[in-house]
Amino acid sequence: MTIGTRDDIARYYAAMAGLMGAMPVEAIAGAAELLLDCHRRGGTVFVLGNGGSAATAAHFACDLAKGTRTPGVPPFRVAALTDNVPLLTAWANDTSYDRVFAEQLAALVRPGDGVVAISASGNSPNVLAAARVARESAARTVALSGRTGGRLARLADLTIRVPADPIEQVEDAHVIIAHSLCVALRERLRARAASMRGAGAAFPDAALDGVAERVVADVD
Repeated sequence: MTIGTRDDIARYYAAMAGLMGAMPVEAIAGAAELLLDCHRRGGTVFVLGNGGSAATAAHFACDLAKGTRTPGVPPFRVAALTDNVPLLTAWANDTSYDRVFAEQLAALVRPGDGVVAISASGNSPNVLAAARVARESAARTVALSGRTGGRLARLADLTIRVPADPIEQVEDAHVIIAHSLCVALRERLRARAASMRGAGAAFPDAALDGVAERVVADVD
């Protein structure tokens, strides 16, 4: 390895270390509360993005569905709108790529659901279209973006802006945000389960009813 290559790598890690100290922790905590509220209501969290952000969306959906699962508490209902390739390509072919997320979301989203929209620029047309559908459907949107938030920030209920310009750093930070949210949410669900066990209580009926109603609706 040449000295220049080693220095480039070290410089990148140093930049990421500095970025971690400047992350908007309050906004991330606010996103955790929004997702917890969705969970309490028995809602579904939809996650979406393009390119590297599509990979982050799928990764986050996986971790939110499985990594937060807690005995005694219903799991998160979560879907990545990035993963159904036949449906994505059908909407792209028959309408336009700008509609690939919006059309999926329009068929599934309900009031009180959560949408996590990931876009480093905050200006991806198909992400903006999905955010508009979420707003029209009374769902709540968390945006993960870069420094400015772009036009997405004006459509989202809460925007987490990564204070960096290189897209690699922004995308790395989005993965870390997703992991930190999953860790925090898992701890909150564990604490809730422990509290209910101590009180001899079951999970709130309203939340269970919300899950049951949606399961029945999905089967129908």
